[in-house]
Amino acid sequence: MAQTTRTVTIFGTSKAAPGDGIFEDALELGRQLAAHGFALANGGYGGIMLASAKGARSADGEVVGVTCSAFKSRPNEYLTRQVSTKTLPQRLAVLVELGSAYVVLPGATGTLLELADVWELKNKGFAHADKPIIILGDFWKDLISIVEKADPGCGKYVNFAQTPAQAVEILIQQL
Repeated sequence: MAQTTRTVTIFGTSKAAPGDGIFEDALELGRQLAAHGFALANGGYGGIMLASAKGARSADGEVVGVTCSAFKSRPNEYLTRQVSTKTLPQRLAVLVELGSAYVVLPGATGTLLELADVWELKNKGFAHADKPIIILGDFWKDLISIVEKADPGCGKYVNFAQTPAQAVEILIQQL
């Protein structure tokens, strides 16, 4: 395994299942990130978290799962390290802190919270400008466009990629 100094935090739905396009994208994203020497952090459970972790481990990558003791779920088996938190805000803070960059896949309110948090931190200058946010696919595109109408210029903090390979290429260029 390549020496990993940069960690990419992955956000996305826990409801994706094998065979779903976004599950397969997350699997490939994890594999490509690890193959390019990135460590991966995510919430440690199922769906996108499981897929990206499985992909990373298939390339001998490091996977940090940030779990929450308030959940009854068990962490997935692909984690190389687990960080346990007590609350959702603590969990998100650790995921944000671990990330040198963030890749956001489709999701619901939890993913929306994660995207909004990292985006607002960059928009207000609290997060380092060198921590890219990459949206994989078109799921969040309309929302970002709506928000940019209310806050012109905030869209410059978000990059779009259509494929896992494009997301990794952006990360390589920006980190």
